[in-house]
Amino acid sequence: MFTIDAKYSKNDIYKILNVPKEKRKGAWDTGYREFEGDIYIFANIGIAGRTGHDYTNFWDGDLFYWQAKERSKVNQPLIQNILNPNREGVIHVFTRTENTEPFTYEGIGSVNRYKDTQPVRIVWKFTTLQYILHRNEKIPEELSPEVLVEGFGRSVVVNKYERNPLARRLCIDHHGAKCQVCKFDFEKVYGEIGKGFIHVHHIVPIAEITGEYNIDPVKDLVPVCPNCHAMIHRRNPIFSIKELNDIIKKRN
Repeated sequence: MFTIDAKYSKNDIYKILNVPKEKRKGAWDTGYREFEGDIYIFANIGIAGRTGHDYTNFWDGDLFYWQAKERSKVNQPLIQNILNPNREGVIHVFTRTENTEPFTYEGIGSVNRYKDTQPVRIVWKFTTLQYILHRNEKIPEELSPEVLVEGFGRSVVVNKYERNPLARRLCIDHHGAKCQVCKFDFEKVYGEIGKGFIHVHHIVPIAEITGEYNIDPVKDLVPVCPNCHAMIHRRNPIFSIKELNDIIKKRN
């Protein structure tokens, strides 16, 4: 129904879901609502909501920390439905960092934990197969046993430094979804299915990161194709982007 990392305006969502005109706006603009069994959450990150409240939503690795409405309580019916692990429908999570921009689809969320406060605070995790395949692009040399995500008959080990979707997105927004080594463009070659697909490489290897680490998405991350990503890690210490660029130029 929705594609992870793709952008959608509210009108786009209305059309996709076939929301009748008389049921649009209203509850759709309050931050979260239920429609035909599914729940839709629209969260601002780093900006105030339409009511002027700054909900301090943020990413920590692949976990999304979210605050419900100012007067929300755990015993409210919709909050109870959100927290109910046995619900029949799913919860779709959308975020944005600019009020005038469309929302980015983060995937199907499930509650990792919550705080019984006013407002209610929920930590979301994204462990659907679609999310795992889309986000976990790490090659074996980079795997670090910090977080173990289980499901669908297999285990995927990931490192939370690499799992910040906002950092990844800002990196690609700046550099583009094209390999910075060989210039391969997945959308140009594969069309729509390749749109936005690229690996994101840490210039400073994850294994060398200790303590607190604030990522600069432009300076610390760089988009590379899977082939070049693998070649970068063929040596210890790893090849720099320039070194791999020079190798390709000499070969050509």
